[in-house]
Amino acid sequence: MAMAIKQSHNKTSLCTAGSKFKFVALLVAAGFLAAAIPNPAQAQVPQTTQDSITVTDSAGIRPIDAAVSLNTADSLIWDLKTCLEYARAHNITIQTMQLTEQSAGKDLEQSKYNRLPSVDASISQNLNHQHSGTGINGTYGVNGDMTLYQGGYLKNDIKSKQLSLQAAGLDIQTTENDITLSITQAYLNILLAKENITYYKGLIESSQALVDQGAQFYKVGTVAKKNLLELQATLASDKYQLVNAENTAKQYILTLKQILQLPTGTNFDISSDANLQDVPALLPLTEAQNSALNTRPEVASSAINVEVEEAELAKIKAGLKPTLSLGGSVGSSYGSTISGGYFPQLNNNFYQQLGLTLSIPIFDRKQTRISASKADIAIKQAQLSLENTKLQLTQQVEQAYLNVNNALSQYEAALQQLTYAQEAYRVAGEEMKVSNYVTADYLQQKTVYVQAEQNFIQAKYTAALQARIYNFYAGIPVVNK
Repeated sequence: MAMAIKQSHNKTSLCTAGSKFKFVALLVAAGFLAAAIPNPAQAQVPQTTQDSITVTDSAGIRPIDAAVSLNTADSLIWDLKTCLEYARAHNITIQTMQLTEQSAGKDLEQSKYNRLPSVDASISQNLNHQHSGTGINGTYGVNGDMTLYQGGYLKNDIKSKQLSLQAAGLDIQTTENDITLSITQAYLNILLAKENITYYKGLIESSQALVDQGAQFYKVGTVAKKNLLELQATLASDKYQLVNAENTAKQYILTLKQILQLPTGTNFDISSDANLQDVPALLPLTEAQNSALNTRPEVASSAINVEVEEAELAKIKAGLKPTLSLGGSVGSSYGSTISGGYFPQLNNNFYQQLGLTLSIPIFDRKQTRISASKADIAIKQAQLSLENTKLQLTQQVEQAYLNVNNALSQYEAALQQLTYAQEAYRVAGEEMKVSNYVTADYLQQKTVYVQAEQNFIQAKYTAALQARIYNFYAGIPVVNK
């Protein structure tokens, strides 16, 4: 229940015609003040810029605009930076969130316009039939109202919408970060698979040379057929591993292509980047955690959500305070059954009204107070969500720190294993050349060497990936901009 107090001033046709129309002009001008007042500061919604992306096709390197549809006949060869730029410009999830951000910007724009007066005009023309005859009458008026005070509701509504707009932008950054990590992992997996392909091709050449040499020895009777068959089986095994590596590379390329959401018919591949194999310098754990808490968008978004809930509480509490509004109207009427002409009647019936309305809330079955209590609970929930976000982030950074250190330890062990296996394989090869005989020890050493090489390649790329993930949490980009 609310008590409304209305004080208004009415002025009828006691004034002269000239003064009437002067007052009309003043009141109408005041009523249409919204059209004359400059627009409120427009909500600044960040627009994603369409960057120029370098695409390699059969004709060479050419720049294309990110908004241009890809020609599926092109052969796209992209580096990691190009992949990241393309994803930020074309990813459907990001584009959807950008539309949500634009919608939040419109909400902010509307909240600022709510401070302006509203004006409407009304025209009514009626045909009346009575026993005395048929007549026409009409009424014409312009009405306006404006909220002068609402307990700070409008101010807090603008603040809430501004914070929601900021949170929407931060949510986009969070999604971009997630996609960046997915693309980086897929990209390095492709580099790993391609290095395996290169390695197996070299291994096949070596095995083929041994088979050719063994065949010559077999012809002169130096090598038994069993030894030649062992060499041929080793060659076949190497070819099988090459096929597996090629299939793995195709699968990783498809994975990256799907993350980028490229059309099905697009011929896509990546360029080799030796720099991505290097392990960058790492920050200390505490420094990385502090940097993540200060720079990661998910933390900032959670903090803003607390402020949004506080602004919502202030809006609800505004309902406990009085509301003061200003209203005014001008108008006139005409009736054909009334003596006097059309314009004389409009002149005589012309009226002007200007008044203040004060609405005081008294009792609303405690709806506002209960809503305020629930808003307090929402604030506490948002605060706990913020603390949980910080906790999860510090745990993720700590896990990334452990992962990168484990990967570096594996890399060092794999390098040592490869060094010894490579030397043993070399010695076994020298012994075979001296004896002109393919021994079981040689084949065994080759198997050990192949496994050591595979372990080393895997450890190298795992260390590079984990180091970039760890640094990315600390705000260091995976590639230089």
